[in-house]
Amino acid sequence: MPSESKGVALVTGAAQGIGRAIALRLASDGFDVALNDIPACEAQLNEFELEISAKGCRACSVVADVSVEEEVKGMIEAVVKQLGGLDVLVANAGIFRMGTLLSTAVEDFDAMFAVNARGTHLCYKYAAMQMIAQGRGGRIIGASSKNGKRGLPDGTGYGATKFAIRGLTQAAALELGRHRITVNCYAPGGVDTAMMRMARSQRAQDPEAIAFAKRLPTKLLPAVGYDGQVEDVASIVSYLVSKEAHFITGECALGQLDMNISVDGGIMLS
Repeated sequence: MPSESKGVALVTGAAQGIGRAIALRLASDGFDVALNDIPACEAQLNEFELEISAKGCRACSVVADVSVEEEVKGMIEAVVKQLGGLDVLVANAGIFRMGTLLSTAVEDFDAMFAVNARGTHLCYKYAAMQMIAQGRGGRIIGASSKNGKRGLPDGTGYGATKFAIRGLTQAAALELGRHRITVNCYAPGGVDTAMMRMARSQRAQDPEAIAFAKRLPTKLLPAVGYDGQVEDVASIVSYLVSKEAHFITGECALGQLDMNISVDGGIMLS
């Protein structure tokens, strides 16, 4: 690894949206960056790799489905082989399927848990194994959501996966702290992404969702009056993977100025 590099970072679900923004930010911060996404996004991923490389850092792309254990294991091995190690994992990959408790199909529920929860678990597991073997600590970051802190009525399965990621993150933080590995997650609210635009479009055409919104006692709108951008999420990830954040672990950050983050080395978990 070049002496000027801050280390090697792997970002899953990096072909678009929040994952893409995180990868760009970490490259700008001085990390060598490994990019992951599913086979359908391979062309996007390869183009993005060239864009990252143009920033002067090393980059590689690894196609893998994070819900499949052997593919996750192979992904970590490929990153180590191509870039020389692993210092940061951002388990960003996730999917959304709209549905209430009564309407969500079992197939959709299982698909979300496979990618969002099992995928995050597998990425945490194999990244941690590599970091422990290296013996130099590391940073592991997962993708929760504001709906991992407050239930989403027309996305019950999705919200359940994001609550699961918070629990996984807390348990992993307690387990891995002795190896100098911190584990945190981010919990975006309304961020302008293709996934959010799709969800809002579906809600606008769903009579049940429209009726439910009218029954809410208050509108769930940002106090600032506008949606966030993907770069706003990338900024909190940039800090959580930094050396300065070594005493923050087991936390779930809502955004750049989340005042609920405890700087206590993992005594209290939120």
